[in-house]
Amino acid sequence: MQTTNNVALLSEKQFDEQGSRQRCLQMRRRILEVSQMVPALHIGGSFSCLEMVESIYSHCLRKVSGNFHDTFIISKGHGCLAQYVNLEHYGILPKSALDLFCKPDGVLGTHPDLGIPGVEASTGALGHGLGIGMGMANADKILGADRNVYVVISDGELQEGSIWENILLAPALKLNRLVVLADLNDFQSLARMSETHPNFYPLIDKIKAFGWECKEVNGHNAKSIFDAIANRSGEAPFFVACKTVKGKGVAFMENQPIWHFRSPNIQEYERALQELVEVYE
Repeated sequence: MQTTNNVALLSEKQFDEQGSRQRCLQMRRRILEVSQMVPALHIGGSFSCLEMVESIYSHCLRKVSGNFHDTFIISKGHGCLAQYVNLEHYGILPKSALDLFCKPDGVLGTHPDLGIPGVEASTGALGHGLGIGMGMANADKILGADRNVYVVISDGELQEGSIWENILLAPALKLNRLVVLADLNDFQSLARMSETHPNFYPLIDKIKAFGWECKEVNGHNAKSIFDAIANRSGEAPFFVACKTVKGKGVAFMENQPIWHFRSPNIQEYERALQELVEVYE
């Protein structure tokens, strides 16, 4: 049973699946374009969470008077390019901002900073964004604000003790307007989580044991992500376990640790663009 007006509102929305897939395609191409302006960037982790971020911006964040009413935080700050291209798409950041990514006269760095239009928190020191989002959700609850808080975290980030402290606390505070999406690409920088931390699994059972409502989805299917969020009960904080692929969208980048922080050379760039010419499965 749906218990919040916003959950009911989302469940009534029509999801533009083709439009979402096309936007993600173009956003990957835009990130590749930016990659040719800098020596290195976090391309693998940005590609792995792109559908998650796009789904939130295009279908979950409500607007009031043209401005986003709900809150979004990308706690895995190294994936900020996925946020930047969405902010550019919705006109919150001008094209010139991304053109000056990591340049002395630009405002965008390799991690998001509070003060950048559309950015709610400075993140990238892993494990901090969820706590910030929880504080915002708790303040909204105390003040009676009609607002949802969405936080994207990573599986490598789930090694941080601060994450588990917040996972323990959120249900006790009854933060039922908090939605956490985990980018589970099975990598922590350069090594596989399943090899370095096998006791990390099964993750969903652990999160449920702390009192969260959980759903596992294909993290590269934006509609599945939206449907999970739209059809949650709204009775507890909600955790979306998004199974993803690091470097998704470009075959030679997928699941290759070298693409954690690297820009493609001109030959790799042109090869990648050739793969991103039509909407992929």
